[in-house]
Amino acid sequence: MNEPGAPTLDQLNVLLAVVETGGFASAARRLNRANSVISYAIANLEAQLGLVLFDRDAAKRPVLTEAGKVVVAQARVIAGDVASLRAKAKGLTQGLEAEVNLVLDVMLPTARVVDALRAFRETFPTVTLRLHVEGLGAVTQMVLDRAATLGVAGPLEVVHGGDELDYIAVGSTRLIPVAAPDHPLAQGPNAPGAGRSHTQLVLTDRSRLTQGRDFAVASAHTWRLADLGAKHLLLKEGFGWGNMPEPMVRDDLAAGRLTRLDMPDPKEAIYPLHAVYRTDTPPGPATAFLIERFRGQAG
Repeated sequence: MNEPGAPTLDQLNVLLAVVETGGFASAARRLNRANSVISYAIANLEAQLGLVLFDRDAAKRPVLTEAGKVVVAQARVIAGDVASLRAKAKGLTQGLEAEVNLVLDVMLPTARVVDALRAFRETFPTVTLRLHVEGLGAVTQMVLDRAATLGVAGPLEVVHGGDELDYIAVGSTRLIPVAAPDHPLAQGPNAPGAGRSHTQLVLTDRSRLTQGRDFAVASAHTWRLADLGAKHLLLKEGFGWGNMPEPMVRDDLAAGRLTRLDMPDPKEAIYPLHAVYRTDTPPGPATAFLIERFRGQAG
């Protein structure tokens, strides 16, 4: 038995035109070709594949056979892939990045992330995005190591990378001290230094950039967690107290799952955020768009 031949992209486009317009004559009008050319292309395609694609005797309009339905489904996939390839090629000739590797600080509010990524998808549908979420110095470390082309990182003392990085301020997020409602610190106004007597849940840095450094640690007794989600869960379960991004715990405060602590030292902290990229890799159009989106959110 002979192997099926390889159909051309033009034959597949003719097939899709016949299916989408409902007939050979209407496909000829769409493609600005003679009816005989359309019939010849379909006949050749059927001969190459060794399949009958249309039941021409079933009705005045050609009806797909079961084999035809399978071939049409695959033809749509191939046509879509080719269109995507052409769009990517066009973007590359215009200096558009083929891919953006983005790493975000875990403190960046979810609403800001969703807004930026939705706008990015709509504006650059052909650009592949790789997204990472890290904490503290790990964001900057990925940019320095070229594992990410753009980062949104925390305060400069956390993200400092010397002359190798450029920084652009993109706003901040507010950190507030919280604990479960039955935690001792949640029972009323606390004296200065009260947090030192209770376990503080602290986010740790997984990078070598600021390894061993403490940020906003007030207690002598700490549990150190590498994941903000785990910290959030343990806070609600009453394992200790800690500072959290206000947007992340807003619903918990409203529902009574967490309590904002009345602590004079301090009541809250501002966590600045910066877009960071390597000075030897200036942003392309897609990367620059993300930077401006994050700056616009802050405004």
